[in-house]
Amino acid sequence: MSALLATPAFAASLAVNIEIPRLNASEYHRPYVATWIERADNTVAGTLAVWYDVRTKTNNPEGEGTKWLKDMRQWWRRGGRELAVPVDGVTGATKPVGKHQLSFTEGSAPMPKLAPGAYKLVVEAAREVGGREVVSIPFQWPPTAAAQPAATGKEELGEIKLELKP
Repeated sequence: MSALLATPAFAASLAVNIEIPRLNASEYHRPYVATWIERADNTVAGTLAVWYDVRTKTNNPEGEGTKWLKDMRQWWRRGGRELAVPVDGVTGATKPVGKHQLSFTEGSAPMPKLAPGAYKLVVEAAREVGGREVVSIPFQWPPTAAAQPAATGKEELGEIKLELKP
């Protein structure tokens, strides 16, 4: 019982800020975006979010939106093909141009319980009649202090910021 009292009351958390930039394109489609955590050996520790065309079967009887998930090639090969979409709390509709924030607490779905060590936050975007881009941010878990590492995409993604809280 005393071991339970020694455990911290709050789990570590992370927030992800994803910017979808405005593109000057004659035919613009919102990008599909996958966000996940990878271990140092490039295996997936957990998928945090997948944004795709989730129109209802009434409007989309052939499940057309899911067939393009494989265009996010890195995510698809590393674990996306094993994910039976939709997944409550993970999958959602594509997002418009702008900044979007996701927040997670360790051990609460979809954020897995992570062993201490080196990880990467990976964000991949693919767009119909557009490009594909992957941005990754290395980080250590658990965080010992608050940190905000960031990286910026070149076209399909803008600034990706990771906020770590112990």
